[in-house]
Amino acid sequence: MGAAYLAVARFRKPHGLKGDALVLPLTDEPEDVFTAGRVLVPIDEEGQSVGPQVVISHARRYQRHWLLSFEGIHDRGALESWSYKILGAAQDELRQPDDGEMYLHEIPGSTVVEDGTEIGVVREVVGVPGGRVLVVVRDGREHLIPFRAPIVRRLDRTNRRIEVALPAGLLEV
Repeated sequence: MGAAYLAVARFRKPHGLKGDALVLPLTDEPEDVFTAGRVLVPIDEEGQSVGPQVVISHARRYQRHWLLSFEGIHDRGALESWSYKILGAAQDELRQPDDGEMYLHEIPGSTVVEDGTEIGVVREVVGVPGGRVLVVVRDGREHLIPFRAPIVRRLDRTNRRIEVALPAGLLEV
């Protein structure tokens, strides 16, 4: 079952006394996503709803975060139990990936290839201090491959393939 919702924000904390929420955007397009009338729902790791929806009434950038106000929420007490929830928006309401792009939840299970040769299958994408890495399983062993250019050359969403150019010796580590 695919994700019904895509993660667009991580709730950080209530802000002020009037029910504003400080959120960390998890989208590359917060100006398009955090708009009045947008429905957000708390979601689990599979992109399924785990709580009641809220509707954005007002949004504005606040340093590297965003401040969101919601319809019907007028005091911080309503947000006190939200600590670090992930908020999602309906996948069909968001911009679809362009050629050469994939949703993060589509990457696990993708085949990693180099020069037409299969390297392995992505088990997960992990955030590390230097960025993200692909955890690729090959012959029962896990290999960490940096998820960035110039190592990642192409993402093929249709065929669930990730084409890479690996530095010499990376798979021997």
